Amino acid sequence: MVAAGRRLGFRTAPASWATDASAQALFLTSHFDALTPRWLGSSHRLGLAYMHGRPGTPGAPEFDAAFVALRHEARRFDRVQVTHAEMQELVVAAGVDPERVHRIPLGIDLEHFPLAGPDARSKARGTLGVPQSAFVVGSFQKDGVGWGEGLEPKLVKGPDVLVATLERLRGSIPELFVLLTGPARGYVRRELERLGVAYRHVTARSRAELARAYHALDVYVVASRQEGGPKAVLEALATGVPLVATRVGQTPDVVADGRTALLATVEDDAALAAAVERVRGDSALADALRRAGRDRAEAFALERLDPLWARLLDGFVERDSA
Repeated sequence: MVAAGRRLGFRTAPASWATDASAQALFLTSHFDALTPRWLGSSHRLGLAYMHGRPGTPGAPEFDAAFVALRHEARRFDRVQVTHAEMQELVVAAGVDPERVHRIPLGIDLEHFPLAGPDARSKARGTLGVPQSAFVVGSFQKDGVGWGEGLEPKLVKGPDVLVATLERLRGSIPELFVLLTGPARGYVRRELERLGVAYRHVTARSRAELARAYHALDVYVVASRQEGGPKAVLEALATGVPLVATRVGQTPDVVADGRTALLATVEDDAALAAAVERVRGDSALADALRRAGRDRAEAFALERLDPLWARLLDGFVERDSA
């Protein structure tokens, strides 16, 4: 957002001004943080990103609390960013003026997620210790509760659905191998060990290392129940990895089922497994998804979202007089 603002000629200030100054235009990227007395009682004009959190979600009382708080303080916010239609409807239902709600999807930094070249997969697998002959399924998102080992599943991220999908695949794909990144993956790791599914969990310390992990894959799977993005959708598309995903977050807005990705209904592990098997069994389909996916990702390059950020920032933040 800051980079877009600077490209567009809006004035930006250090984050420290949020606490060290008064009467500024303050945009908060976490609605859970924004909807607290610390900021609601401040002198700042407020904007926030409200990307996920459906009220009534089992095991997520924080989603209910945030919605109630927004409903009580709907007029306090001058700007609200959402990434997809469900959250747009939710925020408006809470009482926020529709004119103040801006639908701006997550974008992708294409420079850091290049399309895999002809030798990229072999090199990535060699570096990461992934078998060259394996059929590699990727899952790179945090899906455990907390920031520790993550043995308790964070169900909105669908780790149980992912495991059920992989359990189905282990019988039909003898060379199945799972590549994991991200913190708090203990639940998935434990379940893969129980099932006897080969896997490797690596730590990606930079976007270059994350891109290399994508380059090692045959397919990427998103099994979530709710999402704001997820970012992995565009990252997979950009790097040329066939995508299989549930219809969550901005995913249905980004991809077309059968053309740029294969989609399944939330919690339908059978459909997710069948889609992965299609990718494995149809090389022409996999190649088409790679080509179309990269083309689609380019439409969400960060700079291409500047007009949407301009509409949000105009009248909220001062333009640079220069």
